[in-house]
Amino acid sequence: MATPTAAMIVIGDEILSGRTQDKNMHHLAGELTAKGIPLTEARVISDEAATITATVRELSRRYTHVFTSGGIGPTHDDITADAVAAAFDAPIDVREDARALLAAHYAKSGTELNAARLRMARIPEGATLIDNPVSAAPGFTLGNVHVMAGVPSVFRAMVASILPTLTGGAPVLSESLRVIRPEGEIAGPLGALAAEFPDLSFGSYPFIKDGVFGANVVVRGTDASALAKAVAALRVTFPDAA
Repeated sequence: MATPTAAMIVIGDEILSGRTQDKNMHHLAGELTAKGIPLTEARVISDEAATITATVRELSRRYTHVFTSGGIGPTHDDITADAVAAAFDAPIDVREDARALLAAHYAKSGTELNAARLRMARIPEGATLIDNPVSAAPGFTLGNVHVMAGVPSVFRAMVASILPTLTGGAPVLSESLRVIRPEGEIAGPLGALAAEFPDLSFGSYPFIKDGVFGANVVVRGTDASALAKAVAALRVTFPDAA
């Protein structure tokens, strides 16, 4: 079976303006890696309906799963649900199961379920709900697109809700070695090792500390035996690695 793949769409003018720092991509990437679903692409786009719809259509054709964050709240600029519905040519309206979740949640705190809050119960036809144990307003899955909130605590809760329903591949394993040499010196030997182990990926991430050049070499792959052999070969090639 082919390894499933994933892409993420981070939606929000506040991210692009620098007002808000995205934390959701980092969290999702780690969770998907552990599940064996590599996050292959991530895009940050504006709160513009046509852009959201076009991006969802494109990525949903290319990847096994697409995850979105942002734009499903109660305000006028929360347009993600409508844009995703448009991408699948699906009608969208307030759905009774989503309304019931919100009604129960707000009744507990004596808060009115007004028209603005009811917007969060608008779900495209054919979608399944993603549980939100933090603030009740659900996300949803339509086709292979999982639509979730932008608030990090809610996003994390929704990721925890959806991940058990997804079939993953072999988890990606990784090992890291710290080499105190400039990248220009390790590039040749590292390239040779990468050619020797074509099923693994080798990454070199340079740093400078106290005027000394070095690199963190990271090896990733799904085959534990091959990974161990590659790391052993790295230690022979770079005996001073830590």
